[in-house]
Amino acid sequence: MELKKLLIGIEGIKAKGNLDIDITGIEYNSKKVEKGYIFVAIKGFTVDGHEFIKPAVESGAIAVVVQEGCDLKYIKDLQDTTIIMVPDTRKALAIISNNFYDSPTDKLKLIGVTGTKGKTTTTFMIKEILEKAGKKVGLIGTISTYINGKNMGDSERTTPESLELQKIFSEMVKEQVEYAVMEVSSQSLKLHRVDGCKFDIAIFTNLSEDHISEKEHTDMKDYFESKMRLFEMCKTAYVNVDDLYGAKIPDKFPENNITTYGIDNYCNVLAKDITITNSYVDFKVKIGDRNERVKVGIPGRFSVYNSLAAICVATKFGIDAETIKSALLEVRVPGRSELVDNSKEIKIMIDYAHSPESLENILRATKSYTRGKVISVFGCGGDRDTRKRPIMGEISGRIADFTIITSDNPRTEEPSEIIKQIEKGIKKTKGKYIVIVDRIEAIKEAIKMANKNDIIILAGKGHETYQEINGNKYPFDERVIIKQIIEDKK
Repeated sequence: MELKKLLIGIEGIKAKGNLDIDITGIEYNSKKVEKGYIFVAIKGFTVDGHEFIKPAVESGAIAVVVQEGCDLKYIKDLQDTTIIMVPDTRKALAIISNNFYDSPTDKLKLIGVTGTKGKTTTTFMIKEILEKAGKKVGLIGTISTYINGKNMGDSERTTPESLELQKIFSEMVKEQVEYAVMEVSSQSLKLHRVDGCKFDIAIFTNLSEDHISEKEHTDMKDYFESKMRLFEMCKTAYVNVDDLYGAKIPDKFPENNITTYGIDNYCNVLAKDITITNSYVDFKVKIGDRNERVKVGIPGRFSVYNSLAAICVATKFGIDAETIKSALLEVRVPGRSELVDNSKEIKIMIDYAHSPESLENILRATKSYTRGKVISVFGCGGDRDTRKRPIMGEISGRIADFTIITSDNPRTEEPSEIIKQIEKGIKKTKGKYIVIVDRIEAIKEAIKMANKNDIIILAGKGHETYQEINGNKYPFDERVIIKQIIEDKK
């Protein structure tokens, strides 16, 4: 594509060189540059892409995009290379990528889901309903990318960088996908990864303290404002008004077509008569002109909220109540309150909870509806924030009836040292616990002590099918492990 066509929509351009050249590809990683490419230099949190301009040109880049204010030494002596200077190279990358792939989201009905919790489950629910209605669907999120039911591989981040994102949308268009549903992280909004996307529907699930750090969001105000960029990009939205931040959105965007949903507060789509057990949740909600009873095979109050968001989208697209109810009963989300069927009929839930807040949420939720004991099995990842380890130990000791502290992904750390830090927290409580470093043995012990009224929470690994130790990823699928343990007990 001609360079000047790639630049359409970018404001504040200063150019030096030929704009009529033909660009064969785009890259922001100098190691992936090939002949005829345009290289976009992005200043990251730890690496400045401007330092790699010369290697990119040596690899074949015929044009480079640089940010205003960059050190001009990086573009000195590039006589035969077209230089494009822009106010923000991240924005430029998104627009260039969208242009290169011929604005693929213009050809899709794009549904964006943002919020601290519930994004993954809500996107899977929407996908399940749409597919049950016979639609061709794509999904982009934390776990994987799916195109027409085919898993295209694990995701490195919740929302891909703009270049990869537009490429995925282009592949969806080629595969005749009609609806694309995606998780939209606050970072992707703040860092312009979704710029250029045309959203048909936006969903806000909730907002709670998370991702507050030097490299993410400075405070909750910045976190919330980053989320709000999605509502600047989309006029039709569904918002959880039981959330304190969600309740602010209708007034913040009075020109938007916003439908509210919830359980406790006045809203357009209200769930009533809720029953929660340790294997499902059901509730009444108005779908179309009738009150329907909806049953969802994912337990917990949060499942009601996620289901309401999915129901709103489904009714917007004219999907009938029976299809919606059937899909929500069957939907399962890998590693998100995922109940594992087993011949012993023990309730075993796999959940990705790997932060203090997420662990507290899943333990409190299960505690509220479980008749027997809540048995918590968890560890903490190595080479990650050490401050959360004693906090998570204290949370499990305070809420769970019994805790087994074990290994997660120790990475380059010694598992026993990580466990000692978790123990500092649990010792502050009166909670009963044991330490079993080997995670398989820990799961075995939990199954051994559980009865049919209890629930085992395997927290931390969720959808992962590996355990990372000293730079190597070893096969570790908790669903397979549970099956093997229970079959051995027969």
